[in-house]
Amino acid sequence: MKSLFEQLGGTYHEENGYLIPDLRLPAEEEQPIGLWG
Repeated sequence: MKSLFEQLGGTYHEENGYLIPDLRLPAEEEQPIGLWG
């Protein structure tokens, strides 16, 4: 049975014997912070 992560198209990579999910953050737009930010 696949995990929910796998059902939604997620993939894993192996590192030192552990399965690590391949996660990526969405691209962020640069936000203006104003005069005092």
